[in-house]
Amino acid sequence: MTEHSFQAQARRGELMHADCPSREVLKHVTSRWGVLVLVILSGGMHRFSDLRRKIGGVSEKMLAQTLQGLEGDGLVLRTSLPVVPPHVEYRLTPWGEEAAALVGNLADWIERTLPQIMAHRESA
Repeated sequence: MTEHSFQAQARRGELMHADCPSREVLKHVTSRWGVLVLVILSGGMHRFSDLRRKIGGVSEKMLAQTLQGLEGDGLVLRTSLPVVPPHVEYRLTPWGEEAAALVGNLADWIERTLPQIMAHRESA
């Protein structure tokens, strides 16, 4: 098998190809809720209710789907503790920490640049 085979490309990630699996990871990491979950979890472990409270506007369903996607990609670790009532904790994995740092930089840039962006919108 040559290094240019589909399997090699899929392992490396060919983001511009329509059928590349990296697009699904990109969707999870860069979705509105994915970015916010990663940013919040970069501060440490949180329970579901904590995340929902801190992320204004996210529905329970969307938060659950976002966490499932990030967990499926190996970015978030879900720990269910055997207590009553059920206690579930979420934290970043090492990959999640890397991703959170990257999207955190983007979020910081947006926050810093927001006044200029808003001024541009008003003048357009």
